[in-house]
Amino acid sequence: QVQLVESGGGSVQAGGSLRLSCAASGGTFSTYAMGWFRQAPGKEREFVAAISRSGGTYSSISVKGRFTISRDNAKNTVYLQMNSLKPEDTAVYYCGADRQYTVVPSTRAGEYDYWGQGTQVTVSS
Repeated sequence: QVQLVESGGGSVQAGGSLRLSCAASGGTFSTYAMGWFRQAPGKEREFVAAISRSGGTYSSISVKGRFTISRDNAKNTVYLQMNSLKPEDTAVYYCGADRQYTVVPSTRAGEYDYWGQGTQVTVSS
């Protein structure tokens, strides 16, 4: 069983930065595609960014150029560097792990097998 634990959330003013971390245990981290999703109150969970097991990265249009996903297989950790934060980025951020091998990681939450508990990010104007 894979456990994922997110950290690094918090409150920041618009234009600020945060770095989220997601530490994995109990599985073979290097073989999983990893994704970051977010969910605002009253909204569905939406794709933010993903990284394949070979290191290919993909991000949503809404965060492209501002957010960067990366992974450190030696530390079993995936990161989300968030710059130029906007109030609309406010949400609970979740990391997910996808065991299925695909060249391009999925942008659909339903494709991910394991999830962390989430970390709150609040951006004030």
